[in-house]
Amino acid sequence: MSVRDHRRPAAFRLDDPHVVVTSPDEPPARGNRATVLVTPEPDASALPVVVERPSRRRRGLPWGSLFWSALAGLVALGFGLAVVKLVEDLFARSEPLGYFALALATLAAIALAAVAAREVAGLIRLNAVERLRERADTAIATDDREVARGVVQDLLAVERQEPRLARARSEMQTHLGEIIDGADLVRLAERELMAPLDQDARRLVAAAAKRVSVVTAVSPRAAVDMAFVFITVIVLVRRLADLYGARPGALGLVRLLRLAITHLAVTGGMAASDSLIQQVLGHGVAAKVSARLGEGVLNGLLTARLGLAAIEVARPLPFAALPKPAIGDLAGDLITRKAPENPS
Repeated sequence: MSVRDHRRPAAFRLDDPHVVVTSPDEPPARGNRATVLVTPEPDASALPVVVERPSRRRRGLPWGSLFWSALAGLVALGFGLAVVKLVEDLFARSEPLGYFALALATLAAIALAAVAAREVAGLIRLNAVERLRERADTAIATDDREVARGVVQDLLAVERQEPRLARARSEMQTHLGEIIDGADLVRLAERELMAPLDQDARRLVAAAAKRVSVVTAVSPRAAVDMAFVFITVIVLVRRLADLYGARPGALGLVRLLRLAITHLAVTGGMAASDSLIQQVLGHGVAAKVSARLGEGVLNGLLTARLGLAAIEVARPLPFAALPKPAIGDLAGDLITRKAPENPS
């Protein structure tokens, strides 16, 4: 057993010859007969700081983007030359046919310009919604009143076409000059403007999940399941984006459907995975009731999860004052059905 030497606290003067101050890196000398050795602790501010080397950015031309841009340009030129040659051949064969083909080509060009303008407008609205959500996060974190007022004003502009929010919009206009704290102003706008939309969004997700669970439970083919889930997901994400005011086009919808690829990949492998179904419904329940029923419920749960992710993407404000919807809020609707209420 080792016996520790307990020493009572005592006070010493630094100019005492029996007190020697040593450096942490230097061991005490062997011939030193000092009574007390004082070793100061290193200063935290003087310690070396580990600085991470910034990652190097790639310099040079984006060859991949240049390749696809050049290829798209060549395809467009080839299509244009083909149309021009067709019109010239029709003019050579018959002048009325040539004018008719020219009118169709002009109409197609105008329609293409209109579609391109609509797609650009949809991308602009989607980018505006994303920037609005980021600014709302900043306003809540910094409690900046001016930033919060700008966020609320832009939110009112985004939701100006929603008739159900007319009263809430008028009330928020009066609150812009009354509330001092920026974070409270953003939270109030979320409660007043986002709460009705969140309820409708939950109903849309629950309805889509129910349809997917029923169809995939009775469908005899996996290809039919995949096609129905894919169409349901596209319609669901589009309706959620329109509900929150983003109204994206085809390109914006593709941008919102990035999570749908993973969802469809997981859904396609559920037909051969009964163990995962048993984890969701309980050990042995899928085998006792019906494997197809378990697959339908699981596909509905995955659709609901994707719908909840789409809500967070399409929503112009983050979840700060209102609770974020969870998969548990919708899981019960896939298995149980609420009994109709008797009219009083």
